[in-house]
Amino acid sequence: MFRIQTYNAISVKGLDRFPRDCFEVGSDFGHPDAILLRSHKLGEDEILPSVKAIARAGAGVNNIPLESCTQRGIPVFNTPGANANAVKELVAAGMLLASRDVVGGIRFVNELSDTMPPADMGKLLEKEKKRFAGSEIRGKTLGVVGLGAIGSKVARMALHFGMEVIGYDPALSVEAAWRLPSDVQRMENMASLFGRADFISLHLPVLDSTRGLVNADVLAGVRQGTVLLNFAREEIVDTEGVVQALEEGTLGRFVTDFPHPSLLQRDDVILMPHIGASTAEAEENCAVMAADQLRAFLDHGNIRNSVNFPTIELERTQGCRIAITNLNEPGVLSHILTLLGDNEINVVDMLNKSRDSIAYNLIDIDTAPGVDLVQQLEQVEGVVNVRVIDPPACP
Repeated sequence: MFRIQTYNAISVKGLDRFPRDCFEVGSDFGHPDAILLRSHKLGEDEILPSVKAIARAGAGVNNIPLESCTQRGIPVFNTPGANANAVKELVAAGMLLASRDVVGGIRFVNELSDTMPPADMGKLLEKEKKRFAGSEIRGKTLGVVGLGAIGSKVARMALHFGMEVIGYDPALSVEAAWRLPSDVQRMENMASLFGRADFISLHLPVLDSTRGLVNADVLAGVRQGTVLLNFAREEIVDTEGVVQALEEGTLGRFVTDFPHPSLLQRDDVILMPHIGASTAEAEENCAVMAADQLRAFLDHGNIRNSVNFPTIELERTQGCRIAITNLNEPGVLSHILTLLGDNEINVVDMLNKSRDSIAYNLIDIDTAPGVDLVQQLEQVEGVVNVRVIDPPACP
């Protein structure tokens, strides 16, 4: 029986992925096997020695002490793409709100007196509506920076709107490239994209290389009146640079899901309260993906969508499985295999993958290891942890 400790409200559809005959799910366990959370800021003291994995029902993992987890051999999972459609639709709303003064028009109407005669109201609206005129997005150019799960959906959506789409992503994966519509024109650098686009939508993770990436120098190269949209992460945009570009008139509008005090009460800024993934469907998708990844790891040791461990999936064979995490150093795996051979344990199948400083091994053996052998494996220099995984009781 595995115990899954939850923080925050997790969608029931996700929790139902854990069969109750084999999993116990709750918010208060003394010795949980795994943690499932959303936005809870997880402290290192909350990750008890029994914890084998952590899953975040969402993309960002800045609320999880990642370095500590890696050192302890705990994979951390996220759910990239599960909320992609929700974010894509909000980007569409952001472009439309920025191109036509819908917000100003709604504000104007709501400030009218409810005692005004309908005929007078109609005349006033007809007279004043030109104040809120805008332009269509059809025929405009959208620049998408970051062409992953969300960026590729935004690009496809914009093509359906009749826009020209250009994209830039220096780290575009093969999988992402397959998702990208062929009509999207790849740009060689970000400066070229910023100089051509009428709308620019950001879809980048927070890395050392992306913090403050969009700053005053970059924005100085945009076309007059360009609209910048940030529904990715607050840290990739330098707010002071945005304000400067707005003040100078080079940037037409800024639409963001990350409000900042210096952006309040500006007519050229549209602020939203971090609602990019706030749909019932996105929360369900994230919870289901996170739960499935935890179960695959606990039942079989397989890893997919981990932010600190390699992707590794080995088809289960008969017999027992050992999952071993070790430092990515020469000689550790050979020492492990030597110990298995010395104890007359036959390796049926195995897979070894590494990521940065960590290596991870799935080893199927024909005989369950004894306690002494497990202890010997744990004592091998460079080994972080050892899990013996019996065939799962629940299919």
